[in-house]
Amino acid sequence: MSEVQTKKKNEISTNLFEADAGQGLNMTQEDLALPFLKVLGQLSPECNKRDAKHVEGAEPGMIINTVTGEVYDGVKGIDVVPVHYKRQHIEWQDRGESQGAPVKIYDAGDDLPSTTRDKFNKDRLSNGNYLENTASHFVVILGASPTTALISMKATQLKVSRKWNSMMMGLKMQGKNGMFTPPTYSHIYKLKTVQQSNDKGTWFGWDVARVGPISDPGIYKIAKDFGANVSKGDVKVKHGEQESKSDSPY
Repeated sequence: MSEVQTKKKNEISTNLFEADAGQGLNMTQEDLALPFLKVLGQLSPECNKRDAKHVEGAEPGMIINTVTGEVYDGVKGIDVVPVHYKRQHIEWQDRGESQGAPVKIYDAGDDLPSTTRDKFNKDRLSNGNYLENTASHFVVILGASPTTALISMKATQLKVSRKWNSMMMGLKMQGKNGMFTPPTYSHIYKLKTVQQSNDKGTWFGWDVARVGPISDPGIYKIAKDFGANVSKGDVKVKHGEQESKSDSPY
């Protein structure tokens, strides 16, 4: 009994932690790394046990958090709340020449330089670099500890991105003033991975399905605040080594 009493006496109440919430976190966005959610493929270094980037338990078809290294079962999937969408064209150098960062990023509406489609279906610039049409979905990963992340969809996955956008745009709810389109961060979506293929090969890609509306006010606030920060430009994305240069090898 005395041992239990001593333990209780020495425990720090979470109320004390809450009273000092946020203290010590004197950081800016430059000090943080926004995780990417990436689908692992057959050639992903995380799946290669002899590669320095190998992650224990990682297998093709799984989903990985590029900052924490946590892997998720692609068949079971994960629940996320989408908070913001952005489309850009990113200029890259070829592998082996790249420094791991984009050469230039063009936002939607910017004038794009002329390109020529090469035999690998890449849009080549006159300088030899290529432009990659990129759809960025900022999300909150649900779980015991909700986490912010970015899903970068390119190449074959642009079709999935358009489907997801259509699902969000097509959602209607009845309000006191009639039907309305709710904010993207009002609903939860299940992300899984599926095997896809064309005449050139097979790979793993995204699959998206709507789960339903958020019921937890705390989660809603986290998602809304994250979306607002992205919209204001307070969330900086460092495209490069954390993400796949292509969602499929074809």
